[in-house]
Amino acid sequence: MIAVESVGEEGDVEIRRSVLVPYSTEAMFDLIEQAEWYPSFLPWCTAAEILERSEEWVAARLEFSYLNVRFTMRTRNPKRRPEWLQVRMVEGPFSRFHGEWHLVPLADQGCKVSFDLSYQPSSGLFDRVASAALERIFGSIVEAFVKRADSTLTPLVASGRAAPDVPPLPPRA
Repeated sequence: MIAVESVGEEGDVEIRRSVLVPYSTEAMFDLIEQAEWYPSFLPWCTAAEILERSEEWVAARLEFSYLNVRFTMRTRNPKRRPEWLQVRMVEGPFSRFHGEWHLVPLADQGCKVSFDLSYQPSSGLFDRVASAALERIFGSIVEAFVKRADSTLTPLVASGRAAPDVPPLPPRA
């Protein structure tokens, strides 16, 4: 499920995305939190550097390039592994930027991953084409993480951690 819509003030964008995956909350959280690996599987992320990391938060500098849109942003993100990670922009091309990842375990079958993002580009910085590119980048982020999980993680059922009497998750569309 994905929704991309303009809300509130002119130029405000909200994106909400959720998906069920056959992986543990811990494994999915680690995949999301480890921004240093983003350039290897997010095609529009050209560079990533962890500035600081602790049990409570992670700070990073990310560089993005998609079509004619290029920008860098620094974030300092509070987190509670494996339940949630908030994305807080410290510096970048947005007047407002607030993202949240939430992970909920589904018995021993996997987890639900939700990503909510609201942002407003700084006025005059992005034209309509660039704004559409931003919506494409942020709107496809969950799919990119699922694709990475599918290629690198072992599903709970395959690892033998799933309860035998619990039916498997339905396939993703």
